[in-house]
Amino acid sequence: MQLKFETPISFQGESVPKGGQLAGWAALVQALGLQSPVRQPSCVSDKHIGGSQRKEGCWRIFDKRYQPGDQFTDHLTFALRHENIDLLILKCAFNAVSKTVLEEFIRSAPTGTQTRRAWFFYETLTGQTLDIEDAPNVTAVNALDAKAYFTGKARLSKRHRVRDNLLGCAEYCPVIRRTVLLQEFAARRLAEQAEETIGRTGRHLVARAASFLLLADSRASFEIEGERAPRNRLERWGRAILQAGKNELTLEEIMRLHGVLIEDTRFVSPGLRPDGVFLGERDHIGDPLPEFIGACPQDLDDLCDGLLAANNRMRDDELDPVLQAAATAFGFIYIHPFQDGNGRVHRCLIHHVLAERKYTPSGMVFPVSSVMLDRIDDYRLTLQNHSGPLMDFIEWHPTTERNVEVLNDTADLYRYFDCTEAAEFLYACVQRTVEHDLPREIDYIRRNDEAMTRIMDRIEMPDRLAQNLIIFIRQNSGTLSKRKREKEFSALSDDEVQSLENIIQDVFEGFDDTY
Repeated sequence: MQLKFETPISFQGESVPKGGQLAGWAALVQALGLQSPVRQPSCVSDKHIGGSQRKEGCWRIFDKRYQPGDQFTDHLTFALRHENIDLLILKCAFNAVSKTVLEEFIRSAPTGTQTRRAWFFYETLTGQTLDIEDAPNVTAVNALDAKAYFTGKARLSKRHRVRDNLLGCAEYCPVIRRTVLLQEFAARRLAEQAEETIGRTGRHLVARAASFLLLADSRASFEIEGERAPRNRLERWGRAILQAGKNELTLEEIMRLHGVLIEDTRFVSPGLRPDGVFLGERDHIGDPLPEFIGACPQDLDDLCDGLLAANNRMRDDELDPVLQAAATAFGFIYIHPFQDGNGRVHRCLIHHVLAERKYTPSGMVFPVSSVMLDRIDDYRLTLQNHSGPLMDFIEWHPTTERNVEVLNDTADLYRYFDCTEAAEFLYACVQRTVEHDLPREIDYIRRNDEAMTRIMDRIEMPDRLAQNLIIFIRQNSGTLSKRKREKEFSALSDDEVQSLENIIQDVFEGFDDTY
């Protein structure tokens, strides 16, 4: 199938490098008018390039020798061979061409690596069967290169002689590239570090540290949404988080968690939402100005089923638990299945996966929400970097209720996504909780207990007052402020105040106050 591949001056808002011709995914999207962003477009130069390729801005520029041709299958082969896999573009491209194009391509080289991969992806993603006999009994190839991607356990598709090592299924399938950063994170063996930290600490101290970390995570999860929840609501949500991983992750379990979060359903529909949802602002008359739009309500059942099936596959295939948590939790937040509370359930799903996979110590919660709150700009950028480019392919209009109604078929926009950046962000959050927050919390409790004991040995006072004294002196760089002394500690002599200040300075010397 010959296509008219014309290289424009710009492509999806980016200037095409001078002398370059669109290739691979970008060429297919341009020629077929596909409704999909190209995350890292490629072009082939009309000149020779040292090292065969180079990066220039968002572009990968290939040497002129890589010129693929002008057939649909030329650019399909180029993309499968030289570019990061993009299942969304693949699905869109397959839907845009006749089945006979693929059938002729496969018959032309039935044992070829890229033809068999294309064949496997076509039948897997579209659910359609091509009029092709099963592949000859040749050496099987991987659907994804295990050196370039984190993969699931391979399941041989005898028809295609392709080993299915995807992380998900046709209904929902994330991709995680094997970046240097992710491999470095995995090599740190953070779960083992956490267990070692716990093992060096008394059980009572660990229980207190776990309680503080849980409260910090619960509070941060609400603050990320711009809410300051009352203590009873924080405790209720904290109890729900502690149950994470104890029940199998099903849609019913997710709805149960949502019900814990949203007690008052007078203004929020329980369960999957019956209408559209968006994130963003409103104009002066109240109409939506969306930065992101969630999946259509009629697609939610299918998307959630796919998400849960993929989560189960990643679990059963023993994918790195942090990567599984990222693929499941971030996929959930992009689908946005509820009218409210999606962000908090999304973060709870992280806890669920890590607990179910026994990555976090028993009874302990890594306060990833606290880290996300501290790194809120990075967190939002991670979300926007994926969701923002999708908005160009969502047609919508405002409803009479000042909501959004999506007009085109957008289900595939939420099925397939590159989760690499989200996985890197989540792993960085987990690293900080293990290497900094957990040992710091334990260290603080130890020092605080020592300070309390030494204060009581010097002057008898109620625990509450002694605890306040520690806080006030630490907040004021090691001294008790004149105002606090006159208000709450006027009974103390100058020598006693000096003595107590010395105790707290000594106990907390060298303590890491940074976050």
